[in-house]
Amino acid sequence: MVTRVPPPSAQPRSRMRTLLASGAAALALAAGSIVPGMPVGAAPQQAQAADNGKTTLTVAVAQSVDSLSPFLAQRLMSTSVHRLMYDFLTNYDPKDNHTVPGLATKWEPSADKLTWTYTIRSNSKWSDGQQATAEDAAWTFNKMMTDEGAATANGSFVANFKKVTAPSPEKLVIELKQPQATMAALDVPIVPKHVWEKVGDFSKFNNDTKFPIVGNGPYILTDYKVDQYVKLKANKSFWRGAPKFDELVFKTYKDQDAAVAALRKGEVSFVAGAPALTPAQAASLKGDKNIKVNEGPGRRFFALATNPGAQTKDGKKFGDGNKALLDQKVRQALFLSIDRKTIIDKVFQGHAVEGQGYIPPRFSDYFWQPSESQKLSYDPDRAGKLLDQAGYKLKGDQRVGKDGKPLDLRILCHATDPNDKAIGKYLKEWWGKLGIGLKVDCRDDVSVPWYAGEYDLAFDGWSVNPDPDFVLGIHTCSALPAKAKESAATDNFICDKTYDELYKKQLAEYDPAKRADIVKQMESWMYDSGYMNIIAYPNAVEAYRTDQIKSITTMPEAAGNIYGQDGYWSWWSAVPAAADGKNGSAADSGGSSTGVVIGIVVAVVVVAGGGFLLARRRRSTAEERE
Repeated sequence: MVTRVPPPSAQPRSRMRTLLASGAAALALAAGSIVPGMPVGAAPQQAQAADNGKTTLTVAVAQSVDSLSPFLAQRLMSTSVHRLMYDFLTNYDPKDNHTVPGLATKWEPSADKLTWTYTIRSNSKWSDGQQATAEDAAWTFNKMMTDEGAATANGSFVANFKKVTAPSPEKLVIELKQPQATMAALDVPIVPKHVWEKVGDFSKFNNDTKFPIVGNGPYILTDYKVDQYVKLKANKSFWRGAPKFDELVFKTYKDQDAAVAALRKGEVSFVAGAPALTPAQAASLKGDKNIKVNEGPGRRFFALATNPGAQTKDGKKFGDGNKALLDQKVRQALFLSIDRKTIIDKVFQGHAVEGQGYIPPRFSDYFWQPSESQKLSYDPDRAGKLLDQAGYKLKGDQRVGKDGKPLDLRILCHATDPNDKAIGKYLKEWWGKLGIGLKVDCRDDVSVPWYAGEYDLAFDGWSVNPDPDFVLGIHTCSALPAKAKESAATDNFICDKTYDELYKKQLAEYDPAKRADIVKQMESWMYDSGYMNIIAYPNAVEAYRTDQIKSITTMPEAAGNIYGQDGYWSWWSAVPAAADGKNGSAADSGGSSTGVVIGIVVAVVVVAGGGFLLARRRRSTAEERE
């Protein structure tokens, strides 16, 4: 499935972006209040110590990097790395997602909330020794406001910006056209102006030619090989405190069984899965000596997306999506013939919650459920009647349209995702009983047909962050591509005036309860439209070696995930099992609480030949955006 991640703050495909966090965060934003620092955790396994005494945390991952440029990256893997490389103005506390200081120590709105002033900390330096200032932040935002290429991944955050200035090194001022509720949740990596102002074409620059890469986050990226690994070293000058591991390595494994085997052998400390371990993999690890399986409510959804007709911003149609899907009755009929309970029980084997609204139940303030009369529950008979009404009558064992052509559909499937394949078989069976033909088209890279609009349906998914704006924005008309077949912020080409108006209203609403109500109206519209069918909310299922890991912070701390957090807490706080723990407490860094930390090295499948990083972002097999 295309799994995305909202911007470093719905990881597309799944493009990564953020979901509105708790009411507390919104209140803090509206009041301009500052919520102090964040917890520190301890992490990884017994770190692998090199001959020079350095400790390395290795993590096995399934997803490839789409771009090392924070202006282009949308996959969860990529945005997670960017959270380690660059600081954001604000961050999210791992305990309860409330907003905490990042590069900005405080933020205050004017009386009309159209001007926001941020105080930039004076103790953050770029890894080349230069001071990080408000000018870097102003330049980052202005570049996104004026360069279409630079706005590729996170442009929605600045679309409402009128003017951004830096009156002094420690003062950033953002003037808005209209009120904007995301001003304490601008999930945009701030880059060093003196480095990035030399870049020419932002739409093609992948930031992967010169190492180490200059940054000011907890880790500094030192090396990268396509589909093999990402290597980072601890930033000893990071203002919140240096990480406990000297090195962090994300290693790619396309074969997740091989990644699990590597965990058993102790070759890696942590396995995240693709994006989660399968039920069989998790079961096989439970009971193994020195291995712990961590499972918690996930921040992503697994969905079925329809192609509503690919188009550019100026209305130019392209692609070859089946025109039958332009009919709401047909879309709803398809979803009425999906037995979600069977999928939860047989495919996810209980490691997921049945899907309903667009935002996962983990974000309780924005979780929406359809009313009884609104529900599109499993009902093949009702589905058949809707198809009859839409003009697709049964002729023998096939549904045939008024033009005499059978109703045959295609669904894009990620070849490396076993859930896509398993669910695809069920859909073929269920829809076949209705007289609908289905071709399950599994590919290593679904991005080419997806961006070209050459598909009918697709397995889709996004990781959702604490603020909803990004994952909501990918379905607006403004997210459509400027030119046919170009990559863009859009998920599946949805463009509707009613939805767009609701999107604008939620963005301008500072009252947490009122904004949540508008967001739920958007979810209700999405559900009724039939454009996106949320099948499940998969749990985060991952594993690590307890003989290599002392502790690691989960998010949320009570019962959450380690990989793919809304921040850098797990890897930053990780403590090697052999460490004396001198730097392991949250209190040492002014954080709120310390979770269990795990030592980890990201394991990446070593692919012969290395390859080159495509300038065009590719949709991922797991979570594309955070």
